[in-house]
Amino acid sequence: MDIIKIQNLEIFAHHGVFPEENVLGQKFIVTAALYTDTRTAGKTDELTASIHYGEISQQIEQFLTTHTFKLLERAAESLAEMLLLNTPKLEKIRLEIKKPWAPVGLPLETVSVEIERSWHTAYIALGSNIGDKERYLNQAVDSLRRTPCCDVIRVSSFLVTKPYGVTDQDDFLNGCLKLRTLLTPRELLESLHKIEQEAGRERKIHWGPRTLDLDIIFYDDLILEEEDLCIPHIDMQNRDFVLKPLHEIAPYKHHPCSRKTVWEMLDSLEHV
Repeated sequence: MDIIKIQNLEIFAHHGVFPEENVLGQKFIVTAALYTDTRTAGKTDELTASIHYGEISQQIEQFLTTHTFKLLERAAESLAEMLLLNTPKLEKIRLEIKKPWAPVGLPLETVSVEIERSWHTAYIALGSNIGDKERYLNQAVDSLRRTPCCDVIRVSSFLVTKPYGVTDQDDFLNGCLKLRTLLTPRELLESLHKIEQEAGRERKIHWGPRTLDLDIIFYDDLILEEEDLCIPHIDMQNRDFVLKPLHEIAPYKHHPCSRKTVWEMLDSLEHV
C-alpha cells in the first residue's frame, strides 16, 4: 500500500497530566503516515483521487487544539480514530505524537507515543431460533450499523436450517454479514455479546435455543486461539448454515489455516 507522510507538524496545544500543562499549553510534534492507494491520482493528476495532506494537517491541528487529553496515548488513539472515520480512501495510519517539553525533570530531546491503526474486515454469522427470528436478525444488523467504528458492507439473505448439536429444538434462521471495523477482535466480541444480551440471549444450554447468536467467523486473515475466542471460528468448515450464507457474500474468501475458499469448504461439506 502507498504512503502519504506528514512529517513533524508542529502544534501548540494543551495536553498533559499536570494542570499547568492544560492551562499554559506546550508544543507537540505530529508525524502521520497515511496508507492509501495513490495509483489513480498518479495516473490522472487529480487531487480528489488521493488524500489531501493539507486538509489532513488542518484537521490534526484543529483536533489537538480543541481537545484536551491527559495522556499522549489517549491523544494519539482519538486522533487516529477521527482521521480513519472521516477520511475517504484512508485504510491505515501510523501516527506519532512527540512531546519535546515533557516535564520529567531531566534533560531529554523528546518523549513520544507511536501507534498504528487500520480498518479491518470481519465476517459475522447470525442465527436465531426463538420468537420472531427474522426480526432478531434484522435488529442485529441494525445494531451493528449503529455500533461506533463499524460499517456493515454486505448482508446475505436469511435461510432456514436444521439445528446443529442439540437437535431437539426449533429450526434456525441463519445469515452472514461483512463488516468493516476499527475494533479489535476482543472489542468486536464484546459488542456482539452486548447485542445478543439486548435481544434477550440466555446462555443456558450449549448449542441450545437462542433468540440471537452472533459469531466472528473471520477477522482479516487473523489466526487467534484464546480460551473464549477462536478466529477463524473453530467449527465453521462443518456448518452449512454458516458456509451457505457466507458463500453468498464471500465465495472466494480463503480460510487462513487450510487456505481453502468458502466455495471449496461448502463443496466438500455437501459431498461428504
